Amino acid sequence: AVAVGARVGAPRASSASPGRVRLVGEGRKRSGRGALSEEGEQAAEEGAAAAASSRSWCGCFGANESSAESGTCLSSFPHADAPAFSPPVKMSTSPVDVVVVGCGCPKRGMGWYHLVQMLDMDIANVVAVVEPWYLGPGGEAPGAAEFMEMKAELEPKGVAFHASIGDLTPVAPGGKLAVLIAGRTADNPRFFRECVDKGATHIYLEKPGAPSVAELEEMRDLARERNVGVFLGYNKNVTKYVTLAREFEASTPGAETTFIHCNAYKPEELAECFSRNREGMLKNMAVHELALLVTYYGVSTESVASVEPIAEECTLQTLGEFTDFSKVAFKVTTKDGKSVTVKADRCGGSTSTAQVSVDGEVKFTSVTPDDELKAKVEAQQAEDPAMMPYFFLQSDDYDTLKTRVLNHVATGAEAEGIATIDIAIETLKCAEMFNEQIRAALA
Repeated sequence: AVAVGARVGAPRASSASPGRVRLVGEGRKRSGRGALSEEGEQAAEEGAAAAASSRSWCGCFGANESSAESGTCLSSFPHADAPAFSPPVKMSTSPVDVVVVGCGCPKRGMGWYHLVQMLDMDIANVVAVVEPWYLGPGGEAPGAAEFMEMKAELEPKGVAFHASIGDLTPVAPGGKLAVLIAGRTADNPRFFRECVDKGATHIYLEKPGAPSVAELEEMRDLARERNVGVFLGYNKNVTKYVTLAREFEASTPGAETTFIHCNAYKPEELAECFSRNREGMLKNMAVHELALLVTYYGVSTESVASVEPIAEECTLQTLGEFTDFSKVAFKVTTKDGKSVTVKADRCGGSTSTAQVSVDGEVKFTSVTPDDELKAKVEAQQAEDPAMMPYFFLQSDDYDTLKTRVLNHVATGAEAEGIATIDIAIETLKCAEMFNEQIRAALA
């Protein structure tokens, strides 16, 4: 079995039961609410040392335990040989108490994946999970049985489960609590306010954070009033393929970048996708690319001169009661003359690409996953088809985001490259403006 304390960026499968997701970290022993026992602490130290000598600091995943031990990595995100992209973070000796709000369905929900990762992170001490759906009206819904199985496994190990944030114990004066909110976007503003009222000192919000700019601004104002640190889960801000493309563009006169983002939904799955992500493509899938534009390209609602849709690469569909893009492509040009293009396709596969062109000719391409990783992830996905493919692909990035945020909570160190709520607000403003202008131009 993998040594306790070895940081993993994805759930591992057990050699005894191929394809079974390891929810807790076999061997990790807890005493009380999330505290490691003395035996567990010793094992953690030994495991961390073994991990450091056997593989790079980043998370690893294997189709079975033997491949996990060999250091099969999930993405082209750099490891020890390229520390400039994501250097190892010095850990605090005391892990941070963490609550996950909005776990969702095992193998499908983003909150569940965050939970699985943090259960294997030395800097995180998961004390509770709040799941209003499966512990409320969704008790008989698809995925409920799997959620209850996980709950039964984690509760004896010190992780409490609640149907509402109101059931959480308030944070003691002077204490610290980090809350990761990964509920439906429409629910997040309410969850945010309730967590602040319970005394949360730091909040990690899944993108885009809220359905509207007005709601996100209210959340920012509340956080300022209560002195709560807020971070957004824009993982592409820390990815290697983006960094490489930006570096090439910066060194190449006349260069222009296109960001291409593909997910692997099947057409028959789009109706459920539209319903679950009802904030829409530009506030959901493509919002990662918009965050890159805001962070690195000077894009804002005030700086944009034009937004031009690429009509032949846009597909607007109405499925059930929701109308959204299954494909969208557009070029943004700022008043300074800087142009950047974004393309997103719900059914395009499981890749993210950055292409840098000069006069329309592609001069540089960076992609994740690369061919070797793609083959490995495809094999892993074939073995466990219920798992969302992008969990495998982006695992290291998710791990990096949470590690930097939690290290900031524990030590006060800068959470380098992590989007603040102000960046998130401008990103959401752009999403709303671009969506309106693209739809109007296509009409």
